[in-house]
Amino acid sequence: MRYVIQRNDGPAYLQVYQQLREDIVCGNYAYNAKLPSKRNLAAETGLSTVTVEHAYALLCEEGYIEPRERSGYIVIFRKTDGFVASGERSVPPPVRQAERSYVEFPLSVLRKTMRRVLNDRGDLLLEKSPNGGCVELREAIRHYLARNRGIHVTAERIIVGAGAEYLYGLLIELLGRHRLYAIETPSYNKIEQVYRAADVAFELLPLTSSGIDSDCLAETTAEVLHTTPYRSYPSGVTATASKRHEYIRWATRHHRYIIEDDFESEFSVSTKPTETLFALSQSDNVIYLNTFSKTISPSLRVGYMVLPEHLVAPFGRDLGFYSCTVPTFMQYVLADLLNNGDFERHINRVRRNLRKELSLK
Repeated sequence: MRYVIQRNDGPAYLQVYQQLREDIVCGNYAYNAKLPSKRNLAAETGLSTVTVEHAYALLCEEGYIEPRERSGYIVIFRKTDGFVASGERSVPPPVRQAERSYVEFPLSVLRKTMRRVLNDRGDLLLEKSPNGGCVELREAIRHYLARNRGIHVTAERIIVGAGAEYLYGLLIELLGRHRLYAIETPSYNKIEQVYRAADVAFELLPLTSSGIDSDCLAETTAEVLHTTPYRSYPSGVTATASKRHEYIRWATRHHRYIIEDDFESEFSVSTKPTETLFALSQSDNVIYLNTFSKTISPSLRVGYMVLPEHLVAPFGRDLGFYSCTVPTFMQYVLADLLNNGDFERHINRVRRNLRKELSLK
């Protein structure tokens, strides 16, 4: 073992988690291999067993390892998942999960923020927004994604628009109507409706309990995969760690793209936000998309997407003339909520509430 914890490099448990995850993904710990005991790893790193246990818990939550009685922690991640005999992938179809209850975004906070923006921004609210969105909001989203989703990009790669369906349409124009798109089934019905209305060809890929069926994914000739890795609606399926890496490998072939619809992921009950395909990929071919519909209110009609770096110039050239469809006032309100911490405090309240619900069941 060679794990080193740096004092000024973030929480110790996350450093342990990240180093172990890297070793698992790289194959240093193969499928079915046993990880070091918590006691031994704690002794090597100079940490408490509680800290190491926290790191192991995160790896369990994301599907890299699992605890086994009298055996310790065993690796269940396989880099080859999705490209092995079909008998190893047979799983029952998903069962729709019950809707979760959420703490509503505090109206008092929203009201206070709106008053402050009206007082502080003045005539700026009457100015036309830049086509990609106000710089203040794009910068606020950039910092938020870096803090919470492991996504580190420049603000110019972030495009703001009036909800997910509007952004889906822009992506069809950007990537091309000539392509074959693949979507999950079952999935949020508006995804299929948008592709159908745009008159583009698409293929339905069935979900299993771990994510998209591997046989179907391997056989599709689609060039764009539209997936919701976290709690796909209405099935409630969250893609496992192995499945997420399978999606990434699929997209490395033949100039393919992934549209990662990260809706509702902020409300994961995990002690660490679920890893994104965008952050996992090294190929600059994942488009990250999210909205504020669930986290604040569907009435806002505000979403955003993060483009691969090489698509920023084509987007500006071919679609940059489209005016931003979100009012300038609401963009400043969202920027303030993100910058002053009110948005993240709300997210944390909801996650604590969900954990309490789970502990009572």
